[in-house]
Amino acid sequence: MALGRLDGLGHTLPNPHLLIRPFARIEAVGSSRIEGTQASLADLYAAEAEVPLFPPSEVRDDAIEVRNYVRALELGLELLGELPISVRLLRRMHAVLMEGVRGRNKAPGELRRGQNWIGGYDLRSAVYVPPPHHLVPDLLSQLEHYINRERSPHHPLVDLALVHYQFEAIHPFWDGNGRMGRLLIALMLLDKKLLEQPLLYLSSYFEQTRDEYYRLLHRISTGGDWRSWVAYFLHGVHTQALDALERSARLVELRERYRKTLQGARARGTLLRVVDHLFARPIFTVRQLESELEIRFATANKAVAQLTQAGILTELTGHRRNRLFAANEVLELL
Repeated sequence: MALGRLDGLGHTLPNPHLLIRPFARIEAVGSSRIEGTQASLADLYAAEAEVPLFPPSEVRDDAIEVRNYVRALELGLELLGELPISVRLLRRMHAVLMEGVRGRNKAPGELRRGQNWIGGYDLRSAVYVPPPHHLVPDLLSQLEHYINRERSPHHPLVDLALVHYQFEAIHPFWDGNGRMGRLLIALMLLDKKLLEQPLLYLSSYFEQTRDEYYRLLHRISTGGDWRSWVAYFLHGVHTQALDALERSARLVELRERYRKTLQGARARGTLLRVVDHLFARPIFTVRQLESELEIRFATANKAVAQLTQAGILTELTGHRRNRLFAANEVLELL
């Protein structure tokens, strides 16, 4: 029911991209934090603007990893119209995920050709040892067949839980398997027609309950306890659907408040378009605004100045050039 309400919201929004783009970035930050990155949502937006907010190189590197997650997700959603969920699709996404970041020397886009392990320092001390590499292609083929079969005895949400575990258990790549497994959830929600728009992501839930997430995955491997894992997964769907609904309502309310304020000041249509853009990208440069809205630089600059004067935008860098502007109220809601 919660997922159905969220799907209904996607049909009623004046512009679904007001939520699709920021929600995808919240997912990227949450999924990457599970793997130990420290970059925030603000760092991600700054990295996309190519104007880093903070000098430490590790934050910048983390932000690039998170940016790659967004790029891999967007590629997967785009290819979903052309390809079924398949090894081919996942390999293309993995190549983007690992491009130019930690793990870039571990065969991005290629299945592993050796033994890996999870936890510990070697195979003897490992918490979990995935199947040998020569079994991986056949195991992935079976998983691909399971995902794309016409009928299942389970509800699609239960299948999502089963598939996520199975992908993590196979661990088909040298690196990035956790993130790829969570990306697979986002793709299946759309592929199985559970949502028309990508508005639900579980990584924030997994990140907040990280110990439970790993413990329940491990309990399937060691004792076959599927029931506890599926219950946990479904609870996550419920929690995140309600969170997305509440967050969406508050964002739409804030958008209407901004529009009413500006319409009262007889704002032109371009300024209202810029206001909408703040929700899709709450940290940006004027050049980004010019490019993404396809307006003149002078027009973009004037709109930014008006919104800064109205208290809707704040300049972050203090520079004369390559200035970053932030819609702080939007960021706080996200």
